[in-house]
Amino acid sequence: MQAVIWDMTYILFRYLHLLAVLALAGGIVIENMAIKPAIDSEDARNLARVDAVCGVSSLVLIACGLLLWFVIGKPADFYSVNPVFHAKMALVIVLLLLASYPAVFFFRHRNFEGEKLDVPKAVRLCLRLEIAVVILLPILATLMARGIGIPS
Repeated sequence: MQAVIWDMTYILFRYLHLLAVLALAGGIVIENMAIKPAIDSEDARNLARVDAVCGVSSLVLIACGLLLWFVIGKPADFYSVNPVFHAKMALVIVLLLLASYPAVFFFRHRNFEGEKLDVPKAVRLCLRLEIAVVILLPILATLMARGIGIPS
């Protein structure tokens, strides 16, 4: 019975991890579609909301990922000795760093009431680079899950 509960817990956290990935990727796509060199007050509010969803999904993603790594599922050594896993973690850190500048910009301007707000080129560049990282992460995750990179 305990094995069944453990398996269900593993499945639940894998599913939550996947949902968080999808929410984060969807939010990043929406931000990239909505961003322009200048936005109005409604766009500023909406982008702040979408970015908040990205932030919450990032927290869920990290929490579930850490639980899957250290507590539930395969032994931590399965991941810890794998250089593909290290590359994936490095890309996750890069993604979080890239997301921080747009997040601060959207948060600061969420209550913007003017006619047009100029969006810095760096915000748009960070959002474009986030898309590139989001495209690479599933490739590394698939390789890692298949055990590629584990020393024999």
